[in-house]
Amino acid sequence: MAGHNKWSKVKRIKAVVDGKRSKVWQRITREIMVAARDGGGDPGMNAKLAAALERARAENMPKDNMQRAIKRGTGEIAGADYEELNYEGYAPFGIAVFVETLTDNPVRTVADVRHAFSKNGGNMGTTGSVGYLFDHKGVIEVPVAAIDYDALFELVVDAGADELEEDAESYTISTPVEAFGAVQQALSQAGIKPTEANLERIPTTTNKLKPEEVTKVLKLIDMLEENDDVQAVYHTLELDDETLEALS
Repeated sequence: MAGHNKWSKVKRIKAVVDGKRSKVWQRITREIMVAARDGGGDPGMNAKLAAALERARAENMPKDNMQRAIKRGTGEIAGADYEELNYEGYAPFGIAVFVETLTDNPVRTVADVRHAFSKNGGNMGTTGSVGYLFDHKGVIEVPVAAIDYDALFELVVDAGADELEEDAESYTISTPVEAFGAVQQALSQAGIKPTEANLERIPTTTNKLKPEEVTKVLKLIDMLEENDDVQAVYHTLELDDETLEALS
C-alpha cells in the first residue's frame, strides 16, 4: 500500500498544477448515478455509492447535487444511461495501464481510448491482459491527528479491514471491496472523517523508469484522464521520491 500513498500524493499535486479539478464533479455525478442504479440509493447497503458520496463530500459537492444524482440513478429523475466499461493496455516501456470509464456512447469512448494509447506509443490490450496485475481494494485515508494508531487498528480490523499503514501525515486503510462500507461506517460512528475514501486498483508490482521515460508514460496517462468519459487511470509505473524530484 506504500505505492498507493505515493501515487495519491502525486495525483493531488497534478490536480493543482494542471487545473483538472473542473471535471471532478461531472465524473463523481456519473459515478453516483451508476452506483445508485446498480446497488440502490442507500449508501449503507451500497459500498460503491458510499465511496462516491465520500468523494463528493471531499470535493465540496453540494448535497442537492448528490441527491439529484442518486435519484437519476434510481430512476426517480430522468437522466442519461451510463455504462461502466474498463479498458486495458500498455504504455511505453511496458507499463501496464487499466482505465475505468462511464459512458453513454461506448463506440466513442473505445475509439478515444485507443487513440490515446496509439498516439503516445502504447497499445490497447484485450480484457484481462493487465487486470491481473491490480488488486481491487477499498482505500481510506485518515489524518494521523484524528486517532491513535492502536485504537484505529482495532477499530478498522474489527470492521473487516485487512491492512493499516502510517506515514507522517496520514493512515492508509486497505479493505476488501465487500468490507469497504462497513469500515466507513465504523469510522463514521467513531466520529472520524476520512480525507479520502475510494475503491481503487492497486498494482501488485511496479516498474521504475528513467525520468525522461516517465514523462512519456505520463503523457499517455494525462491524455486518458482528460477524456470526459474516463473515471480513473491506474498503472504500474513506480513513482519514488527520486523520480518525483527529477520530474519537479
